[in-house]
Amino acid sequence: MILVTPIQERTRSTLPVLVVAGLVLSLIPILYLHLTAIGRLSPVSAVVSDYVFVPGGTALLAVGSLSLAAASVALLLMLIRRGLPRSGPAAVLLGVWSAGLLIATAFPTDPASVPTSFSGVVHRYAGAAMFISLPLAGWLVSRGFLPSPAVHRLAVAAGFASFAFLLTHLTIGTDLVLLGLFERVLYALLYGLLFAMAAATREVTR
Repeated sequence: MILVTPIQERTRSTLPVLVVAGLVLSLIPILYLHLTAIGRLSPVSAVVSDYVFVPGGTALLAVGSLSLAAASVALLLMLIRRGLPRSGPAAVLLGVWSAGLLIATAFPTDPASVPTSFSGVVHRYAGAAMFISLPLAGWLVSRGFLPSPAVHRLAVAAGFASFAFLLTHLTIGTDLVLLGLFERVLYALLYGLLFAMAAATREVTR
């Protein structure tokens, strides 16, 4: 017991650092791509996945996605240590979100001018699973397990943004001029949700 408690305390204090570090690290390559791709891709019309066609974009997007997935897994571990059921719907949905990031990275999207390939289909379904699962997970967590007005509001907002983005993507496709802007608003809400969940979990474990 004397040996276990210090290890548990170190793990408990390390996980929040890993979450924040992973979230911040995941943003750096994305911001870099936005800056270097000025004049090539419009952040208003092009989705984030399209940066795979920019020189160095494949590796940078992979770093961003893997960092975000690692941060999400660390957040899931934080919640489980708080008492979230491992096999409960919220934990499963967070796992789907993390797995979706990995799958979408392994199967990149297609250029808009070519027919959709198998990789493109997998990428789209993985993205849809990601955008549906994380807002639902946040909403479930905020409903009773981790009462937090910030988490609840961000989960609801992200859910509406996700529904609107996916509906627009399915009905209009990639021809919508503002599709990239819609997706970036959605990503901003999802990042806000992850940060809020980490902060709320950290508060209740002190």
